[in-house]
Amino acid sequence: MKPLWLTATLLLGSTIGFAQDNLVNSLKNNQSANSAGSFTFTPVISTEATSVKNQKSSGTCWSYSTNSFLESEMIRMGKKPVDLADLFTARNAYIEKGINYVRMHGALTLGDGGACHDVINMFAKYGALPQEAYSGNDYGSPGSSDRMNKLTEAILKKAVAGKFDPSWKAKYIATIDSCMGAVPEKFTYEGKEYTPKTFAKEVVGINPADYVELSSFNTSPYYEKAVLMVPDNWSYDQVYNVQMDDIITIIDNAVKKGFTVAWATDVSEKGFSWKNGVAYVPEKDFDSMSADEKKAMFNGPKAEKEITVTMRQAAFDDYETTDDHGMQITGIAKDQNGKEYYIVKNSWGASNDYKGYLYVTKNFVKYKTTAFLLHKNGIPSDLRKKMSIK
Repeated sequence: MKPLWLTATLLLGSTIGFAQDNLVNSLKNNQSANSAGSFTFTPVISTEATSVKNQKSSGTCWSYSTNSFLESEMIRMGKKPVDLADLFTARNAYIEKGINYVRMHGALTLGDGGACHDVINMFAKYGALPQEAYSGNDYGSPGSSDRMNKLTEAILKKAVAGKFDPSWKAKYIATIDSCMGAVPEKFTYEGKEYTPKTFAKEVVGINPADYVELSSFNTSPYYEKAVLMVPDNWSYDQVYNVQMDDIITIIDNAVKKGFTVAWATDVSEKGFSWKNGVAYVPEKDFDSMSADEKKAMFNGPKAEKEITVTMRQAAFDDYETTDDHGMQITGIAKDQNGKEYYIVKNSWGASNDYKGYLYVTKNFVKYKTTAFLLHKNGIPSDLRKKMSIK
């Protein structure tokens, strides 16, 4: 089991105090020398994606990864992709989270954290903005999210303590806007004036109802909806619960048909190396490895554990699997031995061996996925039928 102090600070940015920096720093030792020279990755399928972004110190990976997914959706639909304002989405989610916090009398996780469905939900309610129209006041620079979270948390905690103050919401939104910037009612993009809602409809052009989120747990009936039981699911959204092997079946089907996937997962694992751009599930437990084996963990393809439903559920229940990061699956590649990996786009800048991308084994995805979101047409028809998705 991961140490509880580490688990508490990694939940997709759900706590105040540089959670994203803690996550990145915890992975610094997960690397091997000459890793890139020991792997030969050959793309099998590569869907088009926009440039790699950097969320900096904020815990907004869920917004960066799922907005990147929407940008790829624009490409898939034959549209000119737009660099969407990730922090516009985050700002709106923080407002809705605060409302739910007060409604729930404070029984809700605060902080930067969120989920893939938050991006779709905020798109449907608030619309979208291009990056050039909303920068978020460089939210994510060192200390910025921590400062805002302390200010907004004080307002929210006061709102649920003692006599109810009906002015709390106005104060809360004003504080967010003072930190992240007020949203323009109208703006000009490529010579035409838009509002966030008209921009979402006319330029981005997706239908939020076409996107579904899924996970896999043996605690709920399969092929039905269940609440995603993670702390950052502040909206209590439900996801379709599929069998473990369906995760790979669905993602493979989607990528082969030209879709990408927004992916929520656990990266605080010894088998995940950001520097080397490789993630897998080592066959041998880390504590049982020799010093030489530890040094060579990412020097070329290695054998993996076979993942079972029991293992997956146990890892989730004992906090070994936490919802600590979101990325985008954009393709499939093979290593020199013919083994398939997913090509994954991250939002930590182009600072690793593969310029912001990683190669992640299917076993890792099967084991450590907490949720994933995609267009419904990326799901095989037989599984859509089981879930009554039309």
